[in-house]
Amino acid sequence: MTTVLTADHGAVRVLTLHRPQSRNALGRELIEELYGALDAADTDETVRAIVLTGTDPAFCAGVDLKQAQALGMEYFEKFRSHNCITKTGELRTPIIGAINGATFTGGLEMALGCDFLIASERAIFADTHARVGILPGGGMTARLPQVVGAAMARRLSMTGEIVDATRAERLGLVTEVVAHDTLLNRALELAGQIAEVPEPTMAGLKEIYTRGTAPLIAPALAAEQQIAGAQTRDFDGLGDRYQAVAQRNRGQIGG
Repeated sequence: MTTVLTADHGAVRVLTLHRPQSRNALGRELIEELYGALDAADTDETVRAIVLTGTDPAFCAGVDLKQAQALGMEYFEKFRSHNCITKTGELRTPIIGAINGATFTGGLEMALGCDFLIASERAIFADTHARVGILPGGGMTARLPQVVGAAMARRLSMTGEIVDATRAERLGLVTEVVAHDTLLNRALELAGQIAEVPEPTMAGLKEIYTRGTAPLIAPALAAEQQIAGAQTRDFDGLGDRYQAVAQRNRGQIGG
């Protein structure tokens, strides 16, 4: 079964993470397929905008900690060649995140790489890296401060607290909250507006924004990768710690 669904709507390509039984956690197959799908969309000249979303009930629960516990560094090696988490922030094609549900940890890092996010009323967000004993390595500490401010980013990462859609809009994490059933249509509407802009103009606009934030984001990314990469990861009990966090959040993530 494919773990990424692809659908074209004119010049807009919709990519849907499709591991609903695992809340779209980044298993090894999904990592590889999503990276390939993002790369293919970015190099397809007929694709003028991308919408990234998930199969309900979640957008992305982040790293598949069960696989991480079982495979250890072998699991994380997959990100060296197919880093779908950081890939969203490297695309030349505009990408909108249509956040349909729970978006945690690596899933949040992946969402933050999009040009902007819109959210269903059911969306919730959390950075639970610290709560399960992992340092962020996919851009959290570089990108989150750019959208919510430095102090709030530190608070969210240090506490692991859950942010609902209404608060996420207030913080600037998402640009708009819509009824769940209208999320994809609204994302397609916005992506269609982007696709109507002449390609050279849109390419230049995206490059300007990218270059403008690079002096802040690039050093933060380098520091994050250096420190996270040097940390000795203890995977013993990782699944248990993840389950404990999930149990505490169960009432809010609906499972």
